[in-house]
Amino acid sequence: MKVAGFAGYSGAGKTTLVEKLIPALKARGLRVSVVKHAHHRFDIDHPGKDSFRHRQAGAFEVVVASDRRLALLREFERPAQLTVHHLLAELYEGVDWVLVEGFRDSNLHKLEVWRADAGHPVRYPDDDFIVAIATDSPGRLPETTLRPVLDLNDPEAVARWLVDNGDRFDYVAEMYS
Repeated sequence: MKVAGFAGYSGAGKTTLVEKLIPALKARGLRVSVVKHAHHRFDIDHPGKDSFRHRQAGAFEVVVASDRRLALLREFERPAQLTVHHLLAELYEGVDWVLVEGFRDSNLHKLEVWRADAGHPVRYPDDDFIVAIATDSPGRLPETTLRPVLDLNDPEAVARWLVDNGDRFDYVAEMYS
């Protein structure tokens, strides 16, 4: 499995880029999963649904499955500090690529997504795990870099770069334990 992180500040375009990379990678016959960092009290379940009722009744885990989909909901009794590696361990083994959105401080190889007009600083000078920058403003990068600079608005080119450099993104869980 290959794992590529996408890091950047809110509004940089991480979600849009990941959303467009999924079909570009799938068109190459690759199976793609996504790990997304969410804020504290998100919910994917809704009041009135059986799974919601089971969680409200106190179930630690609820697995909902059909012939088309599986969802696992887990309630933590106390705040849990899960790393991206914990989440990667939960994924199905038959996936080719995992695109990780968020977890910008993780020790995964990642692409920085940066837009000059968003007004946020760049991270690449201080993060050795950033292996490329995807931007719509290459001429406005505040510091020179030897890292590849990719066109944020050309997800096909970003997908091609990922596949061409796939060996850099091989994930070996034991390296992170």
